[in-house]
Amino acid sequence: MDDTFTAPRRSALMLGGRSLSYLDFGGPGRPLLALHGLLDQGAGFARLARDLAPNWRVIAPDQRGHGESDRAPEYGRRGFVEDAAALLEHLGLGPAVVLGHSLGGLNAVQLAAWRPDLVEALIVEDIAVELRHGEHNPLAFLAHARHRAATRDALLSALGPAAPYFADAPRRLPDGTWELPFHPQDALEAERLNEGDHWADWLASSCPVLLVHGTRSQVVTPEHAREMCERRPGTTVVALDADHFVHAAAPDAFAAVARGFLDGLATEAVTPAGDRPRA
Repeated sequence: MDDTFTAPRRSALMLGGRSLSYLDFGGPGRPLLALHGLLDQGAGFARLARDLAPNWRVIAPDQRGHGESDRAPEYGRRGFVEDAAALLEHLGLGPAVVLGHSLGGLNAVQLAAWRPDLVEALIVEDIAVELRHGEHNPLAFLAHARHRAATRDALLSALGPAAPYFADAPRRLPDGTWELPFHPQDALEAERLNEGDHWADWLASSCPVLLVHGTRSQVVTPEHAREMCERRPGTTVVALDADHFVHAAAPDAFAAVARGFLDGLATEAVTPAGDRPRA
């Protein structure tokens, strides 16, 4: 952990009139793009960014429809991946290591498959490559959730049994109202469009991959993680004592395995191009 770690800088990239907000945790290290999961935001990687500094410079966007980024007209697979690619190109940081949790993990896998020129290696946190919820969608509670409410308690109460998981999520707006860092209906649509068989994308890339899953995950079974590792060369799988939110539930252990994987990558110096768009 870097004792000189400072607060991240927030910037925004305009994509067709839509703002994609991102946090740059800075420092002299090599670039690591961190893609959060559904219902989360880039700030959720603050602890990990501090743990990996100064060797790694974490850039964590608020993906479309989350945090301080604007809503998007659609939430299909290609849109999320194109946002990540556009950010790496804007910053001139590719090829970079890309870390993704849940929704972000699938985005990272597909970014490596579709734009291998931008991805040096992957850290994939608790996502399966076959996603089929059927009648047991874990996000069904969002059907009655509200994006904004007059009070914090009113916002959380609409989440029902899921409210404790989002106790720290609401933010107060200048007009005194409260809102969640995601739009419930958008999240349901993104989750619907996540479903399917993504084996072809998982097997399409050849970069090194660290697959981390929780032993109590609601998304990835040990059998599926083992199959993902066995079918794809260059993949290392690690199980940690955690649920689906591995980096939050077991931050020290997650940082340790991530650091070990990153240390094992090629160590030649990489000079970041900064926040200048490519010519």
